[in-house]
Amino acid sequence: MPEEMSPEEMEQKKEMVISMCICPSCPSWVECGEKGGYCFPTIGKSDCINEESGCICGGCPVTEEMGLTNVYYCTRGSEKEQLGK
Repeated sequence: MPEEMSPEEMEQKKEMVISMCICPSCPSWVECGEKGGYCFPTIGKSDCINEESGCICGGCPVTEEMGLTNVYYCTRGSEKEQLGK
């Protein structure tokens, strides 16, 4: 994801991620009022998912759209966090 995104562009991208997100269908999902989108840097890890019970990140349209390579964003953090950036 380009570093030079404006705050408005970041917000638009975040809304796109949330609208495409399949997190609520995941076996690891815990319902607590979160919307998902944990792969996005300004969202990050879940505050209520702490057990990895299966992962569907690889099948998410956001993964393809944004060229993501990791999994378990809900517990391990965004793509940037997992890559140590």
